[in-house]
Amino acid sequence: MTIHSSNGEHRFTVDVAATPEQQQRGLMFVRSLAPNRGMIFPYDPPQAVAFWMKHTLIPLDMIFIRADGTIARIATAKPLDETSVPSGEPVVAVLEIRGGRSAELGVREGDRVDWRR
Repeated sequence: MTIHSSNGEHRFTVDVAATPEQQQRGLMFVRSLAPNRGMIFPYDPPQAVAFWMKHTLIPLDMIFIRADGTIARIATAKPLDETSVPSGEPVVAVLEIRGGRSAELGVREGDRVDWRR
């Protein structure tokens, strides 16, 4: 998958959490995540979603993606935090990457994400 931002293209290799079971587990219990790896959670139809970090051992950036491929919201979540992180609007996917990576790359709300569904 590729994120297109004002400073270039950023490519990620992602695992797809396609089933309800995969989406429930997500990146729980993962101890490290390479800089350009992540997990995508697709939703069809688009919907408002919320994530939390229960049993998630590493910080994550949650990138909420609209139906038109633009980034609606980016939230950096702390390990083991059970506070709900809402999308704020209907989304077609949520991309989780290493915490702080969006800021490192200069990825911002409104940038575009391309991925095969």
